[in-house]
Amino acid sequence: MPFAWATPSRRGGDPMESTTGPGRDSAVAQRLSVDPDTVERDLIKLVLTIVELLRQLMERTAVHRVDQGDLDADEEERIGMTLMILHERIEELCERYGLSMDDLNLDLGPLGSLLPRDSLGR
Repeated sequence: MPFAWATPSRRGGDPMESTTGPGRDSAVAQRLSVDPDTVERDLIKLVLTIVELLRQLMERTAVHRVDQGDLDADEEERIGMTLMILHERIEELCERYGLSMDDLNLDLGPLGSLLPRDSLGR
């Protein structure tokens, strides 16, 4: 039974009880915490987190390709410069919005952090 939490037999009452009521509004407000003054900063934080994750994945792929000998010297240089420039731009945007590179790392609870700690803030 996928929605057992909402059935009257399991809850002993109204199946809509979990989605309505005075306590529900305050709980949602606490979770969402949408402050018009910080929406732009929070959005840029999310976007930069995704970009940094992709940059790190591309970097690992590039290192693997170098180790395998798949790239010539010019390609290695071009990829290295591109990744360095991207990292610099991310740092510039972090500075502009008052973020640190550590701010981009999401805590995934029991799974740990999204980004490896040693790769941030070089």
